[in-house]
Amino acid sequence: MTTIPSIVITPSAAAEAYGRIARAGPSTAEPQSFGAAIDHALGQAVETGHTADDQAMKAISGGGNLTEVVTALSHAEMTLQTATAIRDRVVQAYQDIMKMPI
Repeated sequence: MTTIPSIVITPSAAAEAYGRIARAGPSTAEPQSFGAAIDHALGQAVETGHTADDQAMKAISGGGNLTEVVTALSHAEMTLQTATAIRDRVVQAYQDIMKMPI
């Protein structure tokens, strides 16, 4: 069984990453919302999975480059592990907030 490495995310690093995502989006006068940034990130994660599936299907059918297949599958695995780690952090933060006395 593999262990998922723990990732320490500081508020400043999260704000910087959010800013990079917002700047990478379409150039509009209005800043990108947090929900749109999350939607964009999830869309990219799904696209990574589809790319890995396409590469695997090429390899199964006898075409494709083995290096590209392994790279695509490794990238998809890392994306899934990252998404899982972020989900775990969000759930933990929610649980911590719910434990706070009012």
